[in-house]
Amino acid sequence: MDPAPVDSAVEPANSFIPLIDFSPFLNPPTPTAKQVTAHALLTGFRTAGFIYLRNAGISPQTISRVFDLSASFFRRPQDQKDALAWYSPEANRGYTAQGREKVTELTERGEVEKLREEVPDLKESLEIGRDDEVEYPNCWPDRFDDEGKVFRRVMNEFFEECKGLHGQIMRAVALGMGLEEEWFDGYTDGGDNTLRLLHYPEVERRVFQERKGQVRAGAHTDYGSITLLFQDDRGGLQVQSPDGTFVDATPILDTIVINAGDLLARWSNDLVKSTKHRVVEPPLKPGEEVGKKYPARYSVAYFCNPNFNKWIDAIPGTFEEEGKKYPGVNSGEYLVQRLAATY
Repeated sequence: MDPAPVDSAVEPANSFIPLIDFSPFLNPPTPTAKQVTAHALLTGFRTAGFIYLRNAGISPQTISRVFDLSASFFRRPQDQKDALAWYSPEANRGYTAQGREKVTELTERGEVEKLREEVPDLKESLEIGRDDEVEYPNCWPDRFDDEGKVFRRVMNEFFEECKGLHGQIMRAVALGMGLEEEWFDGYTDGGDNTLRLLHYPEVERRVFQERKGQVRAGAHTDYGSITLLFQDDRGGLQVQSPDGTFVDATPILDTIVINAGDLLARWSNDLVKSTKHRVVEPPLKPGEEVGKKYPARYSVAYFCNPNFNKWIDAIPGTFEEEGKKYPGVNSGEYLVQRLAATY
Protein backbone atom coordinates (compact mmCIF):
# COMPACT_ATOMS: atom_id res chain seq x y z
CA MET A 1 0.00 0.00 0.00
CA ASP A 2 1.31 3.48 -0.86
CA PRO A 3 1.96 5.87 2.04
CA ALA A 4 -0.72 8.52 2.47
CA PRO A 5 0.31 11.70 0.62
CA VAL A 6 0.01 13.84 3.75
CA ASP A 7 2.74 16.25 4.83
CA SER A 8 3.60 17.31 8.36
CA ALA A 9 4.88 20.74 7.30
CA VAL A 10 1.90 22.54 8.79
CA GLU A 11 2.68 24.47 11.97
CA PRO A 12 1.67 22.73 15.23
CA ALA A 13 -1.02 25.33 15.95
CA ASN A 14 -3.03 24.20 12.93
CA SER A 15 -1.71 20.70 12.43
CA PHE A 16 -5.26 19.36 12.39
CA ILE A 17 -5.45 20.67 8.79
CA PRO A 18 -3.62 18.09 6.64
CA LEU A 19 -1.35 19.05 3.75
CA ILE A 20 -2.02 16.67 0.86
CA ASP A 21 -0.07 16.13 -2.36
CA PHE A 22 -2.72 15.77 -5.07
CA SER A 23 -0.37 14.67 -7.86
CA PRO A 24 -0.73 10.92 -7.06
CA PHE A 25 -4.46 11.30 -7.75
CA LEU A 26 -4.03 13.28 -10.98
CA ASN A 27 -1.14 11.14 -12.26
CA PRO A 28 -1.08 7.94 -10.19
CA PRO A 29 2.38 6.32 -10.12
CA THR A 30 0.98 3.02 -8.83
CA PRO A 31 -2.41 1.24 -9.04
CA THR A 32 -3.28 2.14 -5.44
CA ALA A 33 -1.99 5.74 -5.34
CA LYS A 34 -5.27 7.30 -6.48
CA GLN A 35 -7.29 5.46 -3.82
CA VAL A 36 -4.80 6.33 -1.06
CA THR A 37 -4.89 10.02 -1.98
CA ALA A 38 -8.69 9.98 -2.10
CA HIS A 39 -8.80 8.42 1.37
CA ALA A 40 -6.46 11.10 2.75
CA LEU A 41 -8.56 13.88 1.22
CA LEU A 42 -11.85 12.54 2.55
CA THR A 43 -10.30 12.00 5.99
CA GLY A 44 -9.28 15.66 6.04
CA PHE A 45 -12.81 16.73 5.14
CA ARG A 46 -14.26 14.43 7.81
CA THR A 47 -11.99 15.55 10.65
CA ALA A 48 -11.12 19.19 9.93
CA GLY A 49 -13.37 20.19 7.04
CA PHE A 50 -10.24 21.87 5.62
CA ILE A 51 -7.16 20.66 3.78
CA TYR A 52 -4.12 22.22 2.13
CA LEU A 53 -3.67 20.87 -1.40
CA ARG A 54 -0.44 21.06 -3.38
CA ASN A 55 0.39 19.95 -6.94
CA ALA A 56 -3.25 20.45 -7.87
CA GLY A 57 -2.64 21.21 -11.53
CA ILE A 58 -2.96 25.03 -11.52
CA SER A 59 0.41 26.68 -12.04
CA PRO A 60 1.86 29.28 -9.63
CA GLN A 61 2.33 31.58 -12.63
CA THR A 62 -1.38 31.48 -13.39
CA ILE A 63 -2.28 32.20 -9.79
CA SER A 64 0.22 35.09 -9.63
CA ARG A 65 -1.29 36.59 -12.79
CA VAL A 66 -4.79 36.38 -11.31
CA PHE A 67 -3.65 38.11 -8.11
CA ASP A 68 -1.93 40.89 -10.07
CA LEU A 69 -5.05 41.57 -12.12
CA SER A 70 -7.24 41.40 -9.02
CA ALA A 71 -5.15 44.04 -7.24
CA SER A 72 -5.25 46.20 -10.37
CA PHE A 73 -9.04 45.90 -10.50
CA PHE A 74 -9.46 47.06 -6.91
CA ARG A 75 -7.22 50.08 -7.62
CA ARG A 76 -9.71 51.30 -10.20
CA PRO A 77 -11.67 54.49 -9.42
CA GLN A 78 -14.59 53.86 -7.11
CA ASP A 79 -17.09 55.07 -9.69
CA GLN A 80 -15.90 52.39 -12.14
CA LYS A 81 -16.25 49.68 -9.52
CA ASP A 82 -19.67 50.96 -8.45
CA ALA A 83 -20.80 50.80 -12.10
CA LEU A 84 -20.24 47.02 -11.89
CA ALA A 85 -22.34 46.55 -8.74
CA TRP A 86 -23.62 43.16 -7.55
CA TYR A 87 -27.29 43.07 -8.53
CA SER A 88 -29.17 40.01 -7.21
CA PRO A 89 -28.85 36.76 -5.22
CA GLU A 90 -30.02 34.82 -8.29
CA ALA A 91 -27.14 36.20 -10.36
CA ASN A 92 -24.53 36.54 -7.60
CA ARG A 93 -22.34 38.56 -9.95
CA GLY A 94 -20.74 41.97 -9.67
CA TYR A 95 -18.84 44.28 -7.34
CA THR A 96 -19.62 44.54 -3.63
CA ALA A 97 -18.36 47.63 -1.82
CA GLN A 98 -16.94 47.46 1.67
CA GLY A 99 -19.67 47.05 4.29
CA ARG A 100 -22.45 45.71 2.05
CA GLU A 101 -21.98 41.97 2.66
CA LYS A 102 -21.94 40.48 6.13
CA VAL A 103 -20.89 36.84 6.27
CA THR A 104 -22.30 35.16 9.35
CA GLU A 105 -24.03 32.01 10.52
CA LEU A 106 -27.23 34.02 11.02
CA THR A 107 -29.97 33.44 8.45
CA GLU A 108 -32.67 35.93 9.60
CA ARG A 109 -32.35 39.11 7.54
CA GLY A 110 -33.06 41.51 10.43
CA GLU A 111 -30.36 39.94 12.61
CA VAL A 112 -27.84 40.14 9.77
CA GLU A 113 -28.67 43.83 9.18
CA LYS A 114 -28.10 44.60 12.87
CA LEU A 115 -24.76 42.80 12.89
CA ARG A 116 -23.71 44.56 9.67
CA GLU A 117 -24.36 47.95 11.30
CA GLU A 118 -22.38 47.08 14.44
CA VAL A 119 -19.35 45.31 12.92
CA PRO A 120 -19.31 45.49 9.12
CA ASP A 121 -16.96 43.20 7.22
CA LEU A 122 -13.86 45.13 6.12
CA LYS A 123 -13.59 43.91 2.54
CA GLU A 124 -14.64 44.54 -1.04
CA SER A 125 -15.14 41.86 -3.68
CA LEU A 126 -16.00 41.02 -7.27
CA GLU A 127 -18.14 37.96 -8.02
CA ILE A 128 -17.76 36.22 -11.39
CA GLY A 129 -19.96 33.38 -12.60
CA ARG A 130 -20.26 31.37 -15.80
CA ASP A 131 -19.87 33.77 -18.69
CA ASP A 132 -22.48 32.10 -20.90
CA GLU A 133 -25.69 32.92 -19.01
CA VAL A 134 -27.52 35.63 -20.92
CA GLU A 135 -30.03 36.14 -18.10
CA TYR A 136 -27.30 36.80 -15.53
CA PRO A 137 -24.39 38.62 -17.21
CA ASN A 138 -21.08 39.13 -15.48
CA CYS A 139 -19.99 42.67 -14.66
CA TRP A 140 -16.72 43.11 -16.53
CA PRO A 141 -14.40 46.13 -16.63
CA ASP A 142 -13.78 45.51 -20.33
CA ARG A 143 -16.09 48.46 -21.04
CA PHE A 144 -13.46 50.82 -19.64
CA ASP A 145 -10.16 49.91 -21.31
CA ASP A 146 -7.94 47.22 -22.83
CA GLU A 147 -6.73 46.08 -19.43
CA GLY A 148 -10.37 45.28 -18.65
CA LYS A 149 -10.48 43.07 -21.73
CA VAL A 150 -7.35 41.20 -20.59
CA PHE A 151 -8.92 40.89 -17.14
CA ARG A 152 -12.03 39.25 -18.61
CA ARG A 153 -10.04 36.78 -20.68
CA VAL A 154 -7.70 35.72 -17.85
CA MET A 155 -10.52 35.37 -15.30
CA ASN A 156 -12.60 33.25 -17.66
CA GLU A 157 -9.61 30.98 -18.31
CA PHE A 158 -8.95 30.71 -14.56
CA PHE A 159 -12.64 29.98 -13.93
CA GLU A 160 -12.41 26.98 -16.27
CA GLU A 161 -9.20 25.70 -14.64
CA CYS A 162 -10.85 25.86 -11.23
CA LYS A 163 -13.93 24.13 -12.61
CA GLY A 164 -11.70 21.28 -13.76
CA LEU A 165 -10.08 21.00 -10.32
CA HIS A 166 -13.52 21.01 -8.71
CA GLY A 167 -14.43 17.96 -10.79
CA GLN A 168 -11.21 16.14 -9.83
CA ILE A 169 -11.65 16.84 -6.10
CA MET A 170 -15.22 15.56 -6.20
CA ARG A 171 -13.93 12.43 -7.96
CA ALA A 172 -11.56 11.96 -5.04
CA VAL A 173 -14.44 12.46 -2.59
CA ALA A 174 -16.42 9.80 -4.46
CA LEU A 175 -13.57 7.27 -4.32
CA GLY A 176 -12.99 8.04 -0.66
CA MET A 177 -16.65 7.33 0.04
CA GLY A 178 -16.56 4.03 -1.80
CA LEU A 179 -18.58 5.32 -4.79
CA GLU A 180 -17.77 5.11 -8.46
CA GLU A 181 -15.16 7.74 -9.31
CA GLU A 182 -17.53 9.46 -11.77
CA TRP A 183 -20.49 9.57 -9.34
CA PHE A 184 -20.43 13.39 -9.02
CA ASP A 185 -19.57 14.16 -12.67
CA GLY A 186 -23.17 14.90 -13.63
CA TYR A 187 -23.38 17.35 -10.73
CA THR A 188 -20.23 19.33 -11.57
CA ASP A 189 -20.26 19.64 -15.35
CA GLY A 190 -22.50 22.73 -15.48
CA GLY A 191 -20.01 25.03 -13.80
CA ASP A 192 -22.59 26.86 -11.65
CA ASN A 193 -19.74 28.17 -9.52
CA THR A 194 -18.54 31.59 -8.39
CA LEU A 195 -15.07 33.08 -8.68
CA ARG A 196 -14.65 35.74 -6.01
CA LEU A 197 -11.81 38.25 -5.96
CA LEU A 198 -11.31 39.68 -2.48
CA HIS A 199 -9.52 42.78 -1.21
CA TYR A 200 -9.24 43.54 2.48
CA PRO A 201 -8.04 47.17 2.46
CA GLU A 202 -5.40 48.60 4.75
CA VAL A 203 -7.10 49.36 8.06
CA GLU A 204 -6.24 51.38 11.15
CA ARG A 205 -5.21 49.19 14.08
CA ARG A 206 -7.48 51.18 16.40
CA VAL A 207 -10.56 49.90 14.52
CA PHE A 208 -10.00 46.44 15.99
CA GLN A 209 -9.21 47.90 19.41
CA GLU A 210 -12.31 50.11 19.61
CA ARG A 211 -14.93 47.78 18.08
CA LYS A 212 -15.57 44.64 20.06
CA GLY A 213 -15.83 41.68 17.72
CA GLN A 214 -14.50 43.52 14.67
CA VAL A 215 -13.10 41.19 12.01
CA ARG A 216 -12.29 41.49 8.34
CA ALA A 217 -14.82 38.74 7.60
CA GLY A 218 -17.14 37.29 10.22
CA ALA A 219 -17.20 33.67 11.36
CA HIS A 220 -19.20 31.59 8.90
CA THR A 221 -19.39 28.37 6.97
CA ASP A 222 -19.48 28.31 3.17
CA TYR A 223 -22.74 27.47 1.45
CA GLY A 224 -21.86 25.15 -1.44
CA SER A 225 -20.02 21.87 -1.89
CA ILE A 226 -16.35 22.90 -1.65
CA THR A 227 -14.31 26.12 -1.84
CA LEU A 228 -10.89 26.58 -3.41
CA LEU A 229 -9.06 29.39 -1.59
CA PHE A 230 -5.89 31.01 -2.89
CA GLN A 231 -4.19 33.19 -0.23
CA ASP A 232 -1.52 35.86 -0.36
CA ASP A 233 1.24 35.80 2.27
CA ARG A 234 -0.38 38.20 4.78
CA GLY A 235 -2.45 35.66 6.69
CA GLY A 236 -5.51 36.32 8.82
CA LEU A 237 -7.62 33.30 7.90
CA GLN A 238 -8.60 31.34 10.99
CA VAL A 239 -10.35 27.97 11.17
CA GLN A 240 -12.31 26.61 14.12
CA SER A 241 -10.51 23.61 15.58
CA PRO A 242 -12.27 20.59 17.12
CA ASP A 243 -11.99 22.14 20.61
CA GLY A 244 -13.86 25.27 19.47
CA THR A 245 -10.93 27.66 19.35
CA PHE A 246 -9.90 29.48 16.18
CA VAL A 247 -6.39 28.79 14.88
CA ASP A 248 -4.42 30.38 12.06
CA ALA A 249 -4.57 28.73 8.65
CA THR A 250 -1.09 30.01 7.89
CA PRO A 251 -0.39 30.60 4.18
CA ILE A 252 1.80 27.83 2.73
CA LEU A 253 3.56 28.58 -0.54
CA ASP A 254 2.13 26.90 -3.65
CA THR A 255 -0.85 25.35 -1.90
CA ILE A 256 -4.59 25.83 -2.19
CA VAL A 257 -6.77 25.76 0.91
CA ILE A 258 -9.83 23.59 0.25
CA ASN A 259 -12.80 23.45 2.57
CA ALA A 260 -16.09 21.61 2.50
CA GLY A 261 -19.30 23.62 2.54
CA ASP A 262 -22.77 23.26 4.01
CA LEU A 263 -24.30 21.64 0.94
CA LEU A 264 -21.68 18.87 0.87
CA ALA A 265 -22.21 18.32 4.60
CA ARG A 266 -25.96 17.91 3.98
CA TRP A 267 -25.33 15.77 0.90
CA SER A 268 -23.02 13.44 2.87
CA ASN A 269 -25.40 13.30 5.85
CA ASP A 270 -22.69 15.04 7.93
CA LEU A 271 -20.01 12.50 7.04
CA VAL A 272 -18.11 15.56 5.76
CA LYS A 273 -17.64 18.54 8.04
CA SER A 274 -18.44 22.15 7.09
CA THR A 275 -16.16 24.10 9.42
CA LYS A 276 -16.59 27.64 10.66
CA HIS A 277 -13.86 30.12 9.66
CA ARG A 278 -13.20 33.86 9.68
CA VAL A 279 -10.66 36.51 8.65
CA VAL A 280 -9.11 38.61 11.41
CA GLU A 281 -6.31 41.15 11.60
CA PRO A 282 -3.16 39.53 10.17
CA PRO A 283 -0.45 38.26 12.51
CA LEU A 284 2.89 40.05 12.45
CA LYS A 285 5.59 38.50 10.31
CA PRO A 286 8.95 37.67 11.95
CA GLY A 287 10.80 40.92 12.58
CA GLU A 288 7.80 43.05 11.61
CA GLU A 289 7.06 45.94 13.97
CA VAL A 290 3.62 46.91 15.22
CA GLY A 291 2.41 49.86 13.16
CA LYS A 292 -0.65 52.08 13.12
CA LYS A 293 -2.21 50.17 10.25
CA TYR A 294 -2.70 46.59 9.21
CA PRO A 295 -1.60 46.06 5.60
CA ALA A 296 -3.98 45.12 2.81
CA ARG A 297 -4.76 41.45 2.16
CA TYR A 298 -5.84 39.79 -1.08
CA SER A 299 -7.35 36.37 -1.63
CA VAL A 300 -9.20 34.55 -4.39
CA ALA A 301 -12.00 32.11 -3.63
CA TYR A 302 -13.69 29.74 -6.07
CA PHE A 303 -17.00 28.58 -4.63
CA CYS A 304 -18.02 25.22 -6.09
CA ASN A 305 -21.63 24.10 -6.22
CA PRO A 306 -23.64 21.23 -7.64
CA ASN A 307 -25.37 22.23 -10.89
CA PHE A 308 -28.22 24.56 -9.96
CA ASN A 309 -30.88 22.27 -11.45
CA LYS A 310 -29.89 19.28 -9.31
CA TRP A 311 -31.81 17.84 -6.37
CA ILE A 312 -29.46 17.24 -3.44
CA ASP A 313 -30.38 14.41 -1.10
CA ALA A 314 -28.35 12.15 1.17
CA ILE A 315 -25.79 10.12 -0.81
CA PRO A 316 -26.35 6.34 -0.81
CA GLY A 317 -24.34 4.69 1.94
CA THR A 318 -24.48 7.68 4.31
CA PHE A 319 -27.90 7.28 5.93
CA GLU A 320 -28.78 3.59 6.10
CA GLU A 321 -27.93 3.26 9.81
CA GLU A 322 -29.16 6.56 11.28
CA GLY A 323 -31.52 7.92 8.65
CA LYS A 324 -31.39 11.16 6.71
CA LYS A 325 -30.56 14.22 8.80
CA TYR A 326 -31.74 16.77 6.23
CA PRO A 327 -34.58 17.00 3.72
CA GLY A 328 -33.62 17.14 0.07
CA VAL A 329 -33.12 20.57 -1.52
CA ASN A 330 -32.69 22.05 -4.96
CA SER A 331 -29.09 23.25 -5.26
CA GLY A 332 -29.83 26.61 -6.91
CA GLU A 333 -32.76 27.48 -4.66
CA TYR A 334 -30.77 26.64 -1.54
CA LEU A 335 -27.85 28.88 -2.52
CA VAL A 336 -30.10 31.82 -3.48
CA GLN A 337 -31.80 31.55 -0.10
CA ARG A 338 -28.47 31.70 1.72
CA LEU A 339 -27.18 34.60 -0.37
CA ALA A 340 -30.38 36.62 0.05
CA ALA A 341 -29.80 36.76 3.81
CA THR A 342 -26.15 37.76 3.44
CA TYR A 343 -26.51 40.90 1.26
